[in-house]
Amino acid sequence: MKKLLSMAVVAVSVAALTACSQSNESNTIRFALDWTPNTNHTGLFVALEEGYFADAGLDVEILPYNNTSPDTLVDSGNAEFGISTQSSTTFAKSAGAQIVSVLAPLQTWATGIGVRADRSDISSPKDLDGKVYAGFGDVGEQAGLRQVIQNDGGTGEYETVVLGTSAYEAVYSGTADFTVSYLAWEGIEAEHSGTPMTYFAYTDYGFPDAYAITISGNENWLADSPEDATRFVQALQRGYQVAADDPDRAAQDVIDANPGVFSDERLVFESQQMLADNYMKDDTGAVGAQNIEKWSSYSKFLYDNGVLVDEGGNTLTSEPDWSTYFTDEYLSTQ
Repeated sequence: MKKLLSMAVVAVSVAALTACSQSNESNTIRFALDWTPNTNHTGLFVALEEGYFADAGLDVEILPYNNTSPDTLVDSGNAEFGISTQSSTTFAKSAGAQIVSVLAPLQTWATGIGVRADRSDISSPKDLDGKVYAGFGDVGEQAGLRQVIQNDGGTGEYETVVLGTSAYEAVYSGTADFTVSYLAWEGIEAEHSGTPMTYFAYTDYGFPDAYAITISGNENWLADSPEDATRFVQALQRGYQVAADDPDRAAQDVIDANPGVFSDERLVFESQQMLADNYMKDDTGAVGAQNIEKWSSYSKFLYDNGVLVDEGGNTLTSEPDWSTYFTDEYLSTQ
């Protein structure tokens, strides 16, 4: 689940997207995954298994992960919706992508800076100075880590090795000192494999919170098909609400929808329970809504650190209107 572990982002080339843009001639709504099926996708599989899309009169096709980011597929018209993050959407839209976040399944960061629990020399982020970070090569990744370390009193200077999904094993084996882990998947996997880990949460060190998982929609398709868009988003929202309210039922739906995919089914149940307990619901107990305060806080951090670029690859010189990066207009208010 590398795409979801850190502030995973993809700067989108509008020219490239335009070149490969395709229109959808059928009434099928295509939904792009960011990785192999996992509990960040639970609401989608609940809606399929429980018949919510069918009840809404919708034909939904899931596009498996294929090394092209969902935001790229959505912007180019090769998918109507896709799994994303606030970070990825911020980078893509700043670079000209015609996308907007329509739902936030996870209301807060679900990642943490991970070190082996037996590392007595690392008790807080400031101790990461001079250590080796096993990273993923994502744009904006370093800015967040440096800020957390500096907020804890460190310099934010460390060595980086880009290892992708091999980053976890590098930390487990001791060839790297720290990485960024998705707590409700890699965090649980580490426990199951007998490698206790300690995690430092970004927000515990004064770092702005963000929506860990969002759903991107193609702005042009949304404008052209508002009724279908509303039916889809609300069916998907219903699926994620079930995942938050009845995690065992939702986890079973994920497993049933993906036979043979999960070698450790207990991981799916424990992961969904963790998400339901800690990450999915807002203060009212509902799932999906977004607000300008959270979008502004983290996305402004990216802008202030000079890591956002326009469609020409130039650093943004004026702060975007963050209210255009998301919308709640398709959500159910019940």
